[in-house]
Amino acid sequence: MFAVAVVTFMLVLGALIDIILRQDGQVKHLPKTMWIMIVIFLPLIGCILWFTIGREYATPIDRGGFGDPRRRETPRPNADEPMRRNGKTTEDELAELDREIEFYNKQAQLRRLQGELDEPPRVSD
Repeated sequence: MFAVAVVTFMLVLGALIDIILRQDGQVKHLPKTMWIMIVIFLPLIGCILWFTIGREYATPIDRGGFGDPRRRETPRPNADEPMRRNGKTTEDELAELDREIEFYNKQAQLRRLQGELDEPPRVSD
């Protein structure tokens, strides 16, 4: 009887530590606080639910197998091509940032010139 209590306590402790250390994106179906309450109030059932449906497991690593390997290969990006994000290369993004900086510099210059035009003329003696 004592052994069952110790095993249950260790299972609950492990589940609580696992829930707390997981990032929010790795927790499925309920928020982390709800999982913590389920594990505390329903120890055995809560732990079983957490480890079966509540947490996100890592995707299994393909270690090879039988059959034609060409069927399992996924197309890889060409190493000669620059990396693209949202259809743009890094050079395109840098050029876009340069244009944006130039635009805001011109806007600041126009505001400064407009401020000079709005000032009343100074009378010199």
